[in-house]
Amino acid sequence: MMRKIIICSLFLAATMGVQAQENKWFQNVKFSGYGMVQYQANDQKDNESNGFNLRLVRMALEGRAHDDFYWKAQMQINGNAFDTNAAGKKNSLTIRLVDLFGEWQKYEFARVKAGQFKRPFTFENPMHPITQGFMSYSQPISKLAGFADRTGEQASNGRDIGVQVQGDFLKTSSGRNLLHYQVGVFNGEGINTGDADNRKDVIGGLWVMPVKGMRIGAFGWTGSRADVGGKNRYALSADYTQNDWTFRTEYVHSQGWNAAHTSDKADGYYALCIAPIQKNKLHVKARYDLYREAKEWNKAKTLYEIGADYMFTKNLQVNVEYARVNERTAAKHNYNMFDVELDFRF
Repeated sequence: MMRKIIICSLFLAATMGVQAQENKWFQNVKFSGYGMVQYQANDQKDNESNGFNLRLVRMALEGRAHDDFYWKAQMQINGNAFDTNAAGKKNSLTIRLVDLFGEWQKYEFARVKAGQFKRPFTFENPMHPITQGFMSYSQPISKLAGFADRTGEQASNGRDIGVQVQGDFLKTSSGRNLLHYQVGVFNGEGINTGDADNRKDVIGGLWVMPVKGMRIGAFGWTGSRADVGGKNRYALSADYTQNDWTFRTEYVHSQGWNAAHTSDKADGYYALCIAPIQKNKLHVKARYDLYREAKEWNKAKTLYEIGADYMFTKNLQVNVEYARVNERTAAKHNYNMFDVELDFRF
């Protein structure tokens, strides 16, 4: 199955590449992708697990139509070694479309995107899974930005279907923009799904960039789901990336019922640092990652993480990470997690 998918994707890329040379409407058509192979183990009482997993495989086609229009289509293949279906059998690989959009980019201060793509909420959500830096996106992002969302919507990798306007403006004398904005209207149901309640989610963000490499921003999200009612969320964010150092922190708050209708509020916070030991080669990292399902400490889950990564080349790296977990709702509050990943791009 995997072999057929890869062969078909390569054939499609080659075909479009030939057509691009013959038809000037398409420019710079590019085929790319990446894979993330994972081993993960934990010693949680009565829920111990360890196994290998294909965390992600993605293949994408992207290009330009004339000078002002950018487009992208991306497929995802993944399989979780720890998930089981109703019959108790391991789930097989799943394949789905994650991105399909076009963006009119004529004006830097007003770029218009339409289709299926990342929600404009938080700094971490739109980041590449490899450069994000850790064994998974932080809990506040996973639970409150549309990954494994607390509302019960299908896992959507932080994406939705809609239209968005974004732009940068207010340049310094050196040509660096000081302000960025983005605002979009979405179905509110996640990927590959029509709108179930005929009401739309409105999501937006604004950030300043006072010095090179720094962003300080705020985000808002209002919307609804037919089965859980309205939701309102906001995020406060800051990051700094310069000279191969990365600092990032975000607080996310949510008001609106979860899927089980047991809690109306939730919040989460994370802070991380990635430090170079050898620039662009070897890094050490640490992250504090907190999520409170009912915005109460007796519902909190906290991960204290440390790790390292080594880049063999810019397209191949290995990551090692240890996490001490404190989960207040578990029978055994404290347990350990260990994660190793091999990530590659092509």
